[in-house]
Amino acid sequence: MKEGRPQTSKQGFTPIPEQEPGLRAYVQRLSKDPCVPRGAISTSGSGFTLVELIAAITILLLLASIALPMARVQVQRTREVGLRRDLREMREAIDRYKDFSDRGMIPVKVDTFGYPPDLQTLVDGVTVKGAANAKYRFLRKIPVDPMTGRADWGMRSMQDDPDSRSWGGQNAFDVYSRSQGTGLDGTQYADW
Repeated sequence: MKEGRPQTSKQGFTPIPEQEPGLRAYVQRLSKDPCVPRGAISTSGSGFTLVELIAAITILLLLASIALPMARVQVQRTREVGLRRDLREMREAIDRYKDFSDRGMIPVKVDTFGYPPDLQTLVDGVTVKGAANAKYRFLRKIPVDPMTGRADWGMRSMQDDPDSRSWGGQNAFDVYSRSQGTGLDGTQYADW
């Protein structure tokens, strides 16, 4: 082997001897040079250009502008499902009370037509005839209206007009939400 000349391989490439510094050493030496500005040499090659950042932010903003209305509709839909569930629960409790009164299981006042005097009576319970100190509760608690955030429900008595928004106070024949909002189906919550 001759000294001074590197040998060429079969492919025609000249291998770099181990003593010569590689690219990494060259970059490290340049990064320590005070004449080269900081950040001008990247050792990792991973970074974003301004155009890439603007494009990524634009895409994120577009996705957010699409997702936000969908999230609002989903929140409203969830509240509407809760409203329907609460109305159904209270109406079933009123119907059970009416059934008990029709069968003569609970005492009934003449002007109530067998309906409860108010919603609190459904929670407090009534004494069942023939059972010593046995109270039957029709509701655990008065649910909170998901649309108003309060347990303040509108009621109609048997004597009120079907479309009335004022309660005569004789009995609790029907329950509705006091919300003035409109549902996703276009009907007002008070009409549900």
